[in-house]
Amino acid sequence: MLAVAIEEAWAGLSEGGIPIGAALFDGDGKLLGRGHNRRVQENDPSIHGETDAFRKAGRQRSYRNTIMVTTLAPCWYCSGLVRQFGIGTVVVGESVNFDGGVEWLRESGVTVIDLNSEECVEMLAAYIAANPEAWNEDIGE
Repeated sequence: MLAVAIEEAWAGLSEGGIPIGAALFDGDGKLLGRGHNRRVQENDPSIHGETDAFRKAGRQRSYRNTIMVTTLAPCWYCSGLVRQFGIGTVVVGESVNFDGGVEWLRESGVTVIDLNSEECVEMLAAYIAANPEAWNEDIGE
């Protein structure tokens, strides 16, 4: 599942954007939607990887058994989306470069699995080093 999110992150980077990708799966592992951060490309601060994947998944009867997979720990905005719609599990590629709302999600009963993926850590660290201004804008600093 993480491979899909990583593909999306690379797609975002190839478009000149921030390399953060996500995908939403059902409880059986069927892909529902995939997306990537497009804030830079579309000049829209609301298009994060998780929101893009969520929108592309379309309306579901319930989100309790869905799994949001993302290359980076979700920010507070995306963590709010997880909480609002009751997504039951979040798989995080990494939380080294940014830990976002991971603890808040856990405290709220969401199952969070942090894979500490070296590829995810290195991809975003390289982007931040090369583009500190764009990164700081994305996280609201």
